Amino acid sequence: MASVTVGTENGVSIEIHYEDHGSGRPIVLIHGYPLNGNSWERQERELLANGYRVITYDRRGFGRSSQPTFGYDYDTFAGDLEVLMGHLDLRDAALVGFSMGTGEVIRYLAAYGSGRVRKAALLGTIPPFVLKTDDNPEGVDGKVFADLEAAIVTDRYAFFEGFFNNFYNVDVLGGTRISDRAWQASFNVAAGSSPYATYACVDTWLTDFRADLPKIDVPVLVLHGTADRILPFEVTAARLPALIADCTLVPVEGGPHNIAWTYPEEVNAALLTFLG
Repeated sequence: MASVTVGTENGVSIEIHYEDHGSGRPIVLIHGYPLNGNSWERQERELLANGYRVITYDRRGFGRSSQPTFGYDYDTFAGDLEVLMGHLDLRDAALVGFSMGTGEVIRYLAAYGSGRVRKAALLGTIPPFVLKTDDNPEGVDGKVFADLEAAIVTDRYAFFEGFFNNFYNVDVLGGTRISDRAWQASFNVAAGSSPYATYACVDTWLTDFRADLPKIDVPVLVLHGTADRILPFEVTAARLPALIADCTLVPVEGGPHNIAWTYPEEVNAALLTFLG
């Protein structure tokens, strides 16, 4: 199992698990909450077939990475990514993030620059800023996130059930674009994540990325489902072309939050065109 050390907790190494396959220009795929790197299977297959080197990794607290009880903030997440980029000495890379992973992409580029990165893609994006405040009236009321945290504390497994129903818009797409077995596989991965991380990551969704966005100096592709119930399109993706210098927005009509699984043909075609 390939891993890289990003820190310690009580003398024990914090390891980030990664997979590195193929050759050619590198693409780093950064997963969403509460999944792991294997959630990119429908993209990895196509990217490898088109001659790319594909790197996936599990965020701290998830998948096969360590499950520490600190470091659940975007400065740390971006730092973990920087360690991995340096460990593999990646150059001329593309960063592709989904959901929480979009925050890593933006914070990484803002904090560490684009010396190793040529392009970036955001699927189901968190940036620019999802929390409703006086200077961000387009955002979502803070009570929504407080209720999510309360639900996780009460019964995180019951929380995951409702979360994934909206993650995939099961009432509309169940049995066609998302099978019961694929839904269950996502649930199983989530159940194996760190209980601490499950709760702690909710606060990270409220990160304000607006100051990061003017620092982005690579082309950015934004893919977002118009029926996203987790991160509504108008609150997130629709605002980014005005905030990123070189930004292409591709709405996926009727797409839920996880368009990478439910609409792979549209996502893969847009990604390959952009990366090429």
